[in-house]
Amino acid sequence: MNVLVIGATGLIGSAVCARLKADGHEIVGVARSRSGARRTNVDRAITLDIAKATSGKDWERHLDGVDAVVNCAGAFQQGLVESPRGVHMAGIAALFQACEDRGIRRVIHFSAIGVDRGAVSEFSATKLAGDQALMATGLEWIILRPSIVLGRAAFGASALIRGLASLPSLPVMPATGPLQVVMMDDVVETVVFYLKPEAPSRIALELAGPRKIAFEDVVSAYRNWLGWNPARRVKLPSWLADLAYLSGDLAGWFGWRPAIRSTAKREMVRGAVGDPSRWESSTGIRAADLDTALAREPPSVQERWFSKLYLLKPAIFVVFALFWIATGLISLGPGFNIGVGLMQRAGTGVLAAPGVIAGALADIAIGLAILYRPTARLGLLAALAISLFYLVVGSFLVPELWNEPLGPMLKIWPLMALNLVALAILEER
Repeated sequence: MNVLVIGATGLIGSAVCARLKADGHEIVGVARSRSGARRTNVDRAITLDIAKATSGKDWERHLDGVDAVVNCAGAFQQGLVESPRGVHMAGIAALFQACEDRGIRRVIHFSAIGVDRGAVSEFSATKLAGDQALMATGLEWIILRPSIVLGRAAFGASALIRGLASLPSLPVMPATGPLQVVMMDDVVETVVFYLKPEAPSRIALELAGPRKIAFEDVVSAYRNWLGWNPARRVKLPSWLADLAYLSGDLAGWFGWRPAIRSTAKREMVRGAVGDPSRWESSTGIRAADLDTALAREPPSVQERWFSKLYLLKPAIFVVFALFWIATGLISLGPGFNIGVGLMQRAGTGVLAAPGVIAGALADIAIGLAILYRPTARLGLLAALAISLFYLVVGSFLVPELWNEPLGPMLKIWPLMALNLVALAILEER
């Protein structure tokens, strides 16, 4: 079959693309960014912002020769680069209409467990609206509502679980509901089953694991799998948890997509549980238990690296950005005369003060660029370049700086090393 996969770079979408391609299908993958489209394991990659593709004409040219559609796209919370209303409702409704107009019958659509039992956030409300838009069509639709999906890859909640597993103490968030985590292999197998023309359609299914488990117990299971000793559990006070959610919301408006945001707070209170019996009876799939699934996969050193780096990543970017901003502000404020004196020692004459101001503004611009996700890579490259510039020019004009007891020239080297680390872990998926 020729299958159009929406959200081909996402956690579920990438796994679906890999399996369908291995099974011999032709895959057309839709991704929001050009760089993401290049990384997809597909036969043809399309760059399209789903939230802005609100007309059937936006989709029609991409549907030539397509036999079926699998929609794995999702937007967790409104932010700089995410629009739940656009992705879950406006853009997808246009796609469904285009499928009807072009005679494409089979559409497999990923929603989320519990959305039909009350919307507690914009995420679940818009997911439900998208489900209802699909149900109102004459298509052969299959709506899949998975719980938290866990597998070899990690993003969002699944990545957070790994990150928390690396901590010496396990923070327990207040007022979280139980989970019935479902394994990625079972989710992908379900897509394979329902792509068959003879498979039933016009059905909504909950994809959930065989048992209910607390969020902190899921984290403990991963910690045990990674080979670390059990961690002492510490219940976070509500004010500290709320601060974490608000920090995540702020990061979202800077273009980042952290797992901890106010939407997560609302969804975690409800939990992610459901009845997998209809899913299992329809497909013959028996949902794997978390412990059993983990036991099948030996943990690798890459898993341990990712777990330990996950929570360090925001710290690295925040500290690095604030370092550059603070350097610039100090140069414009209490350190201005010191900077001018240093420039005069280098023989810059009347250019000393303008040089200090220019350097300070450059430092502030670099810090702000690092904080802002769309320009973070450019900011990191600029930071690396200006560090090398300071190193070379400073060595030539003021070589005695190498003899300073506080080592201003020597400290550039670890700064550049941290810069390279930040570049290496910049990608989110």
